[in-house]
Amino acid sequence: MSNPRFEEVRTEASAAITEGELRSVYAGLVHEDGRHEYYFGNDTDDAEELREAAAVQLGMLVRVLADRSDRGLEEVAELAVERAEEMELR
Repeated sequence: MSNPRFEEVRTEASAAITEGELRSVYAGLVHEDGRHEYYFGNDTDDAEELREAAAVQLGMLVRVLADRSDRGLEEVAELAVERAEEMELR
């Protein structure tokens, strides 16, 4: 495994999901063979609350990815938009 912290992060995330009181959950999985899976759930059906939860989760992910990849927020966000347009969600 190239990143020794990966297993620790995976364990921490799993514990947070199973032990915490959550309002919104998102997990995006990228497999070694390139397959993508996602899981997105919220404790509301209200469209405005769903948009806000999605925006917070997206903002957190973009911020972390930008910091860890030494790229700017705009660069990471633009690439994410390109990939989102290419995806076929099932």
